[in-house]
Amino acid sequence: MDVFVDNFTEAHRWIYDLADSHVLLQYLAWVAYSMFLMCFAAGFANIVSIQAAGSGIPEMKTCLRGVMLQEYLTFKTLVSKVISLICVLGSELPVGKEGPFVHIGSMCAALLCKFMSLFSGIYKVLENFIIARNKEMMTVGCAVGIGCCFASPIGGALFSLEVTSMFFVARNYWRGFLSATFGAFIFRLLPVWNRQEDTLMALYATKYRLDFPFDLQELPVFAVMGIVCGFGGAFFVYLYGKITLFVKKQKATNSFLMKNCFLYSALVSVLISTLTFPLGFGQFMAGQLTQRESLISFFDHRTWSNHGIVADFDNDDHLAAWKHPQANVFVILSIFVIMKVNKHTDTQFSLLFIFSYDDSQIKGNAYVCVLGAAFGRLVGEGLATLFPDGFNMDGHVYHITPGVYAVVGAAALTAGVTHTISTGVIMMELTGQINYALPILISVILSNMISQSLQPSIYDKVIRIKKLPYLPMLSWGHRDKYNIHVGDFMKREVRYITLNSTYRDIFKILGSGNLKTLPLVKSTESMLLLGSVERAQLLALLKQRSQHLRKENAPTMPISYKVHFQIEEWEEQQLDEQVNFNNCKIDPAPFQLVERTSLHKTHTMFSVLNLDYAYVTSIGRLVGVVSLKELCKAIEGSLPADGVRLRPILATFRDRGVRGSWTETTELRKLLDHQIKKQTEKMKSSSIITTILGEMCTFY
Repeated sequence: MDVFVDNFTEAHRWIYDLADSHVLLQYLAWVAYSMFLMCFAAGFANIVSIQAAGSGIPEMKTCLRGVMLQEYLTFKTLVSKVISLICVLGSELPVGKEGPFVHIGSMCAALLCKFMSLFSGIYKVLENFIIARNKEMMTVGCAVGIGCCFASPIGGALFSLEVTSMFFVARNYWRGFLSATFGAFIFRLLPVWNRQEDTLMALYATKYRLDFPFDLQELPVFAVMGIVCGFGGAFFVYLYGKITLFVKKQKATNSFLMKNCFLYSALVSVLISTLTFPLGFGQFMAGQLTQRESLISFFDHRTWSNHGIVADFDNDDHLAAWKHPQANVFVILSIFVIMKVNKHTDTQFSLLFIFSYDDSQIKGNAYVCVLGAAFGRLVGEGLATLFPDGFNMDGHVYHITPGVYAVVGAAALTAGVTHTISTGVIMMELTGQINYALPILISVILSNMISQSLQPSIYDKVIRIKKLPYLPMLSWGHRDKYNIHVGDFMKREVRYITLNSTYRDIFKILGSGNLKTLPLVKSTESMLLLGSVERAQLLALLKQRSQHLRKENAPTMPISYKVHFQIEEWEEQQLDEQVNFNNCKIDPAPFQLVERTSLHKTHTMFSVLNLDYAYVTSIGRLVGVVSLKELCKAIEGSLPADGVRLRPILATFRDRGVRGSWTETTELRKLLDHQIKKQTEKMKSSSIITTILGEMCTFY
């Protein structure tokens, strides 16, 4: 993929250089090329597979949660994703490929599982085994996607652990590392085979000093950068959410864009290309550089400025793009940061409709990484100007390296947007620098602390906007998670079937909703939960009953019943017969909760076991049900005013040591009294029998 993207970029530069005799022709060549690739990507994705839209990470979190999205992991989606991504990256739009690579890796894993299932033999029957193995493979695919994208096997495995799942299965740990290591090795080995590099190196190899990496006086600066990047990451996510919701509310605009997606893509592509035109405003922000070239220049170990004036570099060097005769380095970097934020806004508006007409977006960490690196470079150049003599340690002078601040800024801002710690590990592997682990981790941790307390991660934000079935995390300040119980937010009106249910009852229940499973109770009076039955089993039961009746009773039916409406009347009469559950698969142990289970414990069990619902019982009796929807509402605090029973003051002290409610205690006491009464009667009957036997023995 990188080969095709590089070829597209070189072709763009070649066409631009052909028109060097006229500024207008250069502008048209610069804009038309990007516009063509963008329109082609939009059309190809909409025609082949609309599921290729979006980053991929939010949807993968949903799939690993247990909800498989329709046609999201198919081969045609893979083809659509790869080709559209190549065109978008080749158009030099400010997007990244990390999220799409996670989706691509997961699709490859899912297709490989589907292929290997042809040779699985006996395991074809074990559906649960196949589902569990597919989830494990998709988790490994996420690690491979990040590992191949950054040549970062350790960071890729850790990133997939942090982002894709709330609880990670330990047995997938070594599988993720093994696959990510092998993928990163092949990715970096190919340039050596093609004689592009001499040996295996880091993707963004740097030349920082090793004898004295940083001074202790610089650690507070790194910490402040982490705090600022935390606020910046939260603002980035906030801006993304506001723009997306604003676009979704414009119904007239949405209907227009659904009919003219190519026109909209072309307009936004022209706008962004105009901003980056090298002879226009792009000369103040190195518009001719790609994101990769910008990162290489930001991570450079040399100092760009001498008292604000850009140093002289070779014309072939990427650093020459940051030199302007009418502006110093601080003005150029400030304009670059501001315009990157503005371009994010423009790109956000465009990518909402490039591939589909919902709130999908190709979002990658590379764009945020470049923005953070620019901020870090600005801070580093400022310190290098304030302290031109550097630090004097034991008679040796150590100058400030602005490239280190760019690395720290890139890691911190990316961590603030994604809420991950592994971005620091990725940056260390990306640059080949382990000596700066301490400042990188300090800034990343502080950025995470600030951003997590203000906004959700960019992936959780997309999940909320798209309303995907995913369980949100409990916030740090969610103190009511121990005071709110299942009985406060469960659904008490439960649809169920009994052992005495008729075929008509099952037919009505199945027609009243789309429930995947139904609880089976002993009777309406007792409500004792016996198990659960899947919807497919009940439909098969109805179909089997209908075929059986028509086959056996049709020959013995009266002639008058041969009339069509009379046949229907006869079938209606047969629906009142009692259901025979002998040929139906019943789950005898569905997951159950009690009314006093806390919100925190319920959230933990739903997250660990990937539950979609759980029945609420009281001494075996079915009293309610909790689904993912009710649990999300309880977590987000969107319950109605009377949905939560507020506990009175000092209730905690009064109820200390009491584990059950008054109702449950009464029911338990009744059950205990009933058992004692039965034991007493049994003992009385046994004593009477013993007395009679004794008398008989005495008589004989």
